[in-house]
Amino acid sequence: MKKTVITAFASGLLFGLGLLLSGMANPEKVLGFLDLFGAWDPSLALVMAGAIAVGLPVFFIAGRRGRTLLGGQIQLPTRRDIDRPLVVGSLLFGIGWGLAGFCPGPAVVATGAGEPKALVFTIAMLAGMLLFSFVERRSDG
Repeated sequence: MKKTVITAFASGLLFGLGLLLSGMANPEKVLGFLDLFGAWDPSLALVMAGAIAVGLPVFFIAGRRGRTLLGGQIQLPTRRDIDRPLVVGSLLFGIGWGLAGFCPGPAVVATGAGEPKALVFTIAMLAGMLLFSFVERRSDG
């Protein structure tokens, strides 16, 4: 358990530092990337390409292993269908990202850095998660 917590903390810290260093916790940088017909900033595309270059081989290896380096079971998604909740969720995510310039990871990092807009976004995100959980429980029961 202790190794898992330490590893999770170190991974989150590395991810957060990467977001800060790359400028991805800055909503103006993200909105600049989304402004295709204005002052477009392609740097987010380079960050995404770097993340994909690192992530693809890791996911490929993880899919073949079955266990993490710490011995836990690897649980990769198995569903491949595109259903209504996926499309609606993707649209809501994209709209929120475009309006606020934050997605969940960078919002948490920017909140920790004291960015007031990120705090508002994070509170709204948590409220949305609670609302979704409430609606899901009501529809299941």
